[in-house]
Amino acid sequence: MNSSNLTQEPGTTGKIWTVGALCLAVSDALQARFNPVNVQGEISGFTRASSGHCYFTLKDESGQLRCAMFKRAASQLTGVLKDGDKIQATGQIGVYAGRGDLQLVVERVRTQGRGSLFEEFLKIKNKLQAQGLFDEARKRALVGTPRAIGVVTSLDAAALRDVLITLKRRVPHIPVIVSGALVQGPQSAASLITALTSLYKLEQVDVILLVRGGGSMEDLWSFNDEALAQVIAQSPVPVVSGVGHESDVTIADFCADLRAATPTAAAELCAQSRDSLNLELLALQERFSRSVWRVLDTQTQGLDHLQYRLGAPSGYALKQSSRLDMLQQRLGSAVRHRGQNSAYELEQMGQKLTRALKGFVQARSDALERAQLRLGLLDPSLVLKRGYAWLSDERGVPVTQAKGLKIGQAIGARLADGEVGLEVRETPRLT
Repeated sequence: MNSSNLTQEPGTTGKIWTVGALCLAVSDALQARFNPVNVQGEISGFTRASSGHCYFTLKDESGQLRCAMFKRAASQLTGVLKDGDKIQATGQIGVYAGRGDLQLVVERVRTQGRGSLFEEFLKIKNKLQAQGLFDEARKRALVGTPRAIGVVTSLDAAALRDVLITLKRRVPHIPVIVSGALVQGPQSAASLITALTSLYKLEQVDVILLVRGGGSMEDLWSFNDEALAQVIAQSPVPVVSGVGHESDVTIADFCADLRAATPTAAAELCAQSRDSLNLELLALQERFSRSVWRVLDTQTQGLDHLQYRLGAPSGYALKQSSRLDMLQQRLGSAVRHRGQNSAYELEQMGQKLTRALKGFVQARSDALERAQLRLGLLDPSLVLKRGYAWLSDERGVPVTQAKGLKIGQAIGARLADGEVGLEVRETPRLT
């Protein structure tokens, strides 16, 4: 052994080991005493790193052992290892000096079936499925804009921080009510039930997020509790389950109205984001704007038609058209300004705009009727009643000048109450 790893204090009789040297010595002792070794147990916390190495824990009723299977050995597997599998592992027992942990480096694996914990999971799942708790027909759609969002998780969990950050970014206008609970351990299922039922009593909560971070089947076992599943199914509002990572599956996922891959994904699914609501508001504004322009175009066309028929002054109609343009711009500005308000006011604002639009159109219609009445007063037939006559030749062409008339030419004269025929007797005198 390298003497640089050993030191001895003056006046002492025993050796003083460095940490690394002691770990190496223990590992050598284990190697000489046990290896190669065969161990059987149930897999828990299985992960595969990007390097291709696999890490997991072998456990039974009385203990657990960390295991590592390096890429070369993992590539020889004929199937896929997962949590709950019972296996017999052959390898080298030793000490991983980096953590000072007892570790089995697995070289070969022989599967022996699923573990007791997984069998219990399947038993609960089949029972609740037979009761109809997983039926798609009982699952409810989420509210696009909930009045408040409830969150059930551990107050110390990283999952809570991720959820709150996501909700603040997406829906800062919606209140969030957190009901703290244990998410791991013997008392966690009862704690989760208490947290959920406390949120059920709050009328303003329209959706509940049930979340926690990832872990082994043992870590997540409280979310497989049968009583918890019944409470989730009895929720008065939709429940979104975001437990663990995407590969983790619990009974709570099946009972919830919606399952999210992660806690962050649950926060993204529970409500429509403020940005998307603003886009909808802009689209609604555009629809109102187009409706107003259609009304304006129709009314302006009516004014043009009256002006063409009567030849009356168009100043009044032009003034009204300009005023309509100004009102339309003000309406558009008001809609854009309201777009900065909360999405909760969207429906009320739409109703107000609809009423304003109806009043606006009615007012413009009344104004047009008054304009038509005034323009009617300029009817040429009213001029005839004051003693004037409308002259026309044999072809009906209006006669407006004496020049060009001939003696004996027949002329028609339209008076206020009828027409008479006239004849030119004298040569027209021009002025």
